[in-house]
Amino acid sequence: MARALNRTVRVAALAVALAGWGCGPSAATTRDAGREGEDAEPGASPEGSPPPEASSGGDAAPSQPLEAATDALEGSEAGGVDAAEGGALPADRFVTGVVSFTPGPCAGFGAAQMPGIVEGPPVGGGTDRGSTDVVSLGSAGSIVVSFAPNGITDGPGPDFIVFENPFWVGGNSSEVYAEPGEVSVSDDGSTWHTYPCASTPDPQSSLGTGVTGPYGQCAGWHIVWSNPQNGISPFDPSAAGGDPFDLADLGVTHARYVRIVDKTAEACPDSGMRPDTNGFDLDAVSIVHADIP
Repeated sequence: MARALNRTVRVAALAVALAGWGCGPSAATTRDAGREGEDAEPGASPEGSPPPEASSGGDAAPSQPLEAATDALEGSEAGGVDAAEGGALPADRFVTGVVSFTPGPCAGFGAAQMPGIVEGPPVGGGTDRGSTDVVSLGSAGSIVVSFAPNGITDGPGPDFIVFENPFWVGGNSSEVYAEPGEVSVSDDGSTWHTYPCASTPDPQSSLGTGVTGPYGQCAGWHIVWSNPQNGISPFDPSAAGGDPFDLADLGVTHARYVRIVDKTAEACPDSGMRPDTNGFDLDAVSIVHADIP
């Protein structure tokens, strides 16, 4: 099911957000119901895993969940949207089109819902499960997305955020179910600039690349907090979760395209999963600093 491009985030959603906060949003906010005909979840927590518990380790969660949720509802300077006033999220601040999709072995989850499934805001599942509102790239698969008529421009700090669907195994922030991806940007769709991504597969783990970070500037290893149901701005790098990127790190001032290449090196199929869920699972990309605010 393709998601609606325009989302309205209202103050009333605060009650939903706070009800789910343990150390992150509840799994109840995950977009399960919208996945017709697909009964497995590419980022689901292993059956029998205990609920997540607050942890002093890791850097994926906001240090003050209540404060973060409240601040997000008050709007974000970077986002340019005042959620407290019921501001709609601009469609062109997210992916508006898929330029190319080159699936790798064991890809396919969510592909029938392309391009809509990667358009619009992220549908974060918090610490204990990954979103199913994703497309799986497969082992070494790739995707190129655009934001036309918008573009990413270099500003202070992160300029865009990539959202995947990692989660903490058994609620432990030091054990991340991570399926990293290499991120590149281009202004013309031909010349690419790539962020260094050095994920190391863990031969002991059947859970993606396991717990073998650090992952450098890969996408796909920070928990996603922002969800249309909880009011957390997808344009706020300090609260949204996901993996933020700064164009200045590459010496780039403007980009119209983002490319993601799976770097998991997972066997096909990965243990315990359906044979169409391997690799990086793209949920969304948001523009923090945009040509068109």
